[in-house]
Amino acid sequence: MKFETKLIHAGQEADRQTGSVNVPVYQTSTYKQDAIGKDRGWEYSRSGNPTRKALEDCIAALEGAKHGLAFASGLAAETAVIGGLLKKGDHVVAGDDLYGGTYRLFEKVFKQWGLEITYADSGNPASFKKAMRRNTRLVWAETPTNPLLNITDIAAVAEIAHKGKALLAVDNTFATPYFQRPIELGADIVVHSSTKYLGGHSDVIGGLLAIKNKDVFEAVKFYQNAAGGVPGPWDAWLTLRGIKTLSVRMKAHEANAFEIAALLARQPAVSKVFYPGLENHPGHALAAEQMDGFGGMVSFELKGGRAAADRFFRKLKVITLAESLGGVESLACYPVAMTHAAIPEKDRLKRGITAGLVRLSAGIESGEDLLAELERALK
Repeated sequence: MKFETKLIHAGQEADRQTGSVNVPVYQTSTYKQDAIGKDRGWEYSRSGNPTRKALEDCIAALEGAKHGLAFASGLAAETAVIGGLLKKGDHVVAGDDLYGGTYRLFEKVFKQWGLEITYADSGNPASFKKAMRRNTRLVWAETPTNPLLNITDIAAVAEIAHKGKALLAVDNTFATPYFQRPIELGADIVVHSSTKYLGGHSDVIGGLLAIKNKDVFEAVKFYQNAAGGVPGPWDAWLTLRGIKTLSVRMKAHEANAFEIAALLARQPAVSKVFYPGLENHPGHALAAEQMDGFGGMVSFELKGGRAAADRFFRKLKVITLAESLGGVESLACYPVAMTHAAIPEKDRLKRGITAGLVRLSAGIESGEDLLAELERALK
């Protein structure tokens, strides 16, 4: 089954009882049992819900995994990976350019529980290899990264992780399975904030995992049920509805991102453009090899730092200054004060997150309108 067909049908068969083409919203907390120990496959909606199961089966199919799990947010999904698989004294190697919420989770929550974490250069497999220890149990990577769009060599890092008897988890939120499928490249776990491109309409919060191995799946599923950070059926249904149009949306996001990146590269007010689709991007060749496209995210650095950023955001009318990304509308974000504020300033600067950095999620509006907006805002 081709990818575009999976988007519409994977996990989403017509309802057997009514013939409903769309998966029903099973808005229930509990299920009738026919006798003691004789249920109909469902007991309690924290443990399992048919609408949620359809979403879990769908993400597994899209990522080429055997198992899927859905959560109330992307961070809830990340928490389940760590909480379900690791223990005090275990070591994690993580790429250094990563979402601020993931950094906060590692540094402010799991370090307090006795987890050890080392950060490696996201774009350099040798850095991951150097960071490995005897007690390394998990390697964590984002690619493309948030917010600098660095590219991590998934196959190389997977080999390093597995030689060290560790698992590789890849956050695939920016690329989506439309452009990249990490399990095909050796990853064990794929993580999504389904709030972003998979939902696609800025109307739902959610997280998804696609898992290759049954034992890993069962450990994380146990945590899912025990900790209870699951989505409600409406959230699962909204995400399924968004997923149906992922292929057409991602094509439009990427087309606009290409034009935006090219425009920004010509602007005197812009000192750097970060977009893997540009040939001068250091990860361009690797992205072209392991991805089927370059995505809809563009970051850029304004000359003049915070003052220039303030002027830029004040001039925006079509593009919205807001957290998040991946919706049909274009969103501009200021990482220093928004998504990456949890990272100390010295660490942000070391990673290249400067006071002039803007992260732009290209929506699917008219490309002409977006380009005109940016030209006006950058004057």
